[in-house]
Amino acid sequence: MNEKRRDVLKAISGAGIFGALISAGIVTPAMVYAADERKIFAAKTLDEAFAALGTPKPAESADITITAPDIAENGAVVPVGVASKIAKTEQVAILVEKNPNMVAATFTFGENTLPDLQTRIKMGQTSDVLAVVKADGKFYMARKEVKVTLGGCGG
Repeated sequence: MNEKRRDVLKAISGAGIFGALISAGIVTPAMVYAADERKIFAAKTLDEAFAALGTPKPAESADITITAPDIAENGAVVPVGVASKIAKTEQVAILVEKNPNMVAATFTFGENTLPDLQTRIKMGQTSDVLAVVKADGKFYMARKEVKVTLGGCGG
């Protein structure tokens, strides 16, 4: 029997049809992960965003710090930083409440990584910026209002 055929048969029996598709190169792990990410980034309301992230509503936490300007002169490039003092932080998502698509960015942290990040986001108008942190399987959040003088999402 051909060795490649054996490898395909092992993949099919061991991991099912999905494993076979990955083995054949038809589906990549990145494609599977991207499908989940599309749900998160397509959220139009806070409830949809929380559901896509996997939580009904995160608890407010003082252990999350959002660094952003009180007034952003240009909504196209608003600097935002998030730091979490919560042990076992796994993921941080940045949401903008009044943007057409609420989730601006998500970041995943390894086990021994310091959960402190800096990025730039777009904001269409004055809005609350929320940081949603997943730590040890639980969700927490913090919010900060940022006033925008020039629109960034089509403004």
